[in-house]
Amino acid sequence: LHARYVLNLLHETRKHLKQLPNISHVSTCYSEEITVCGDLHGQLDDLFLIFYKNGLPSPSKTYVFNGDFVDRGKQSLEILIVLFTFLLIYPKEVHLNRGNHEDHMVNLRYGACVGLLGVSRVHGKKILKMIQNVF
Repeated sequence: LHARYVLNLLHETRKHLKQLPNISHVSTCYSEEITVCGDLHGQLDDLFLIFYKNGLPSPSKTYVFNGDFVDRGKQSLEILIVLFTFLLIYPKEVHLNRGNHEDHMVNLRYGACVGLLGVSRVHGKKILKMIQNVF
């Protein structure tokens, strides 16, 4: 994905998140399920396995992602692209909670910053800065 599209996605995600309250209340009727996920840590295969077993987010499939999307794994940016895209497509069905790994200092310590900078030599710093703004 070209950096221009990544930056546009990050901009739209930031704009959407700024409109939301600090605390999200999620409820469904008794006949519906909510899939709660946490600690993806840049492991895109884990996210794909969750979607394979539970289905993709949709109007009938609600997801709550409890933070720690990045760090440790090599595909932190890909995780963010997938989650942010689903958030913008299904804002009432996809909920993202910020974890401790959505913090610049934690990203420096556990490797997300280095991984994100390596994605694009030309736009890496700009993408990283925008991700920190979204966090």
